[in-house]
Amino acid sequence: MNAKQTIIPIIAIILASFNLRPVITSVSPLLGTIRESLHMSAATASLLTSLAVLCMGLFAPFAIQLANRWSIERAIAYSLILIGLATAARFFAYSAWVMLVTAFLSGIGIAIAGPLLSGYIKEKFSNPSRVIGLYSLALVVGAGLGSGLSIPLSNLFHSWQASAASWAILALIALVFWWKPGEQKSDAAKPSSTGINVKHMLTNQKAWLLTGFFGLMAFMFYTIMAWLPPIAENMGYSKHDAGMMLTLLTVAQMPATFLVPILNNRFQHRAVWLISSSSLELIGLLMLLFSYNPWLSSMLIGIGAGGLFSLGLTLPIDEAKDMSEASFLAAMTQSVGFVFAALGPFFVGLVRDFTGNFSVAIIGMIIIVLAMVLIQLKIGNQNQPHIHMKKTTS
Repeated sequence: MNAKQTIIPIIAIILASFNLRPVITSVSPLLGTIRESLHMSAATASLLTSLAVLCMGLFAPFAIQLANRWSIERAIAYSLILIGLATAARFFAYSAWVMLVTAFLSGIGIAIAGPLLSGYIKEKFSNPSRVIGLYSLALVVGAGLGSGLSIPLSNLFHSWQASAASWAILALIALVFWWKPGEQKSDAAKPSSTGINVKHMLTNQKAWLLTGFFGLMAFMFYTIMAWLPPIAENMGYSKHDAGMMLTLLTVAQMPATFLVPILNNRFQHRAVWLISSSSLELIGLLMLLFSYNPWLSSMLIGIGAGGLFSLGLTLPIDEAKDMSEASFLAAMTQSVGFVFAALGPFFVGLVRDFTGNFSVAIIGMIIIVLAMVLIQLKIGNQNQPHIHMKKTTS
């Protein structure tokens, strides 16, 4: 593959990745305004995030079927169109149901694009670690842009609807690289699942260990993103400082997200990077539990979460033998993982309401991280054989 053949797929992957988080993260800073404008209860407003994340899990298994029907590139293009249209529709969000429908539809689009991007990377690059680093970094940057620019855009346009809808431009830009009107269906371009032993996959211990790791990792990530500011406020910090701690966490993620998969590929000690990242999260949570320096805690949790997130995207690609296996395994891990992750913020809110403080909830998150470490000890050996998903013929 020459330089041009390499750089264009990388740009396409980065631009597609930019679309997979802003539709979710752009809501949080505007949530108070949205609730007041649309007369939404707190429970209904929480669905704007949890519904999208839930859809990311429930609809991920359909990614392979859609790629088989069209092609992996065309399926990604259609998912970008769905995300773009759902995001643009928020310009007309003058009732709560419109926002809920857009969250639902965008979640479906993200569910389809995520696993297929993993398969696409496996197909295009013989050494995908750097590309995975760029892919996961683009996801984090997109999430940060969504949360960081929503208020300024709302002030610029004098409309929260215009701010929420403006992220549709990212889908339009990405489609320039993904939409190919003259593209013909090609069996070679399809990640056919006919050679994959689905029954074996669903009974394969290592596949479920990878799925468990992704679920616990995502549970922690979405929970801390949702509740870090309230935890900091409960310690006596201002809303502004609490918001800045979340920004610090996001910024701390970025270098780890990019560098950890590259370092893992270079030094081939997967268990070291997995457990080191989890340990940073564990230290940060213990600091929160004892109300000690939440600024440093936010940074440590961010570094740990960034490393775990990129490794969570890397593992299905490392364990798969080709594009179809990578897409299938990514769909499996993300399907179960995101459904489980959607329970995280609800779990903390429920425990907070029941106990009147965050201590028990933080202890619960610490237990989640410890469970994740136990799984990492089992999946950390890169010298183990790959997962075998292909049907054998006699």
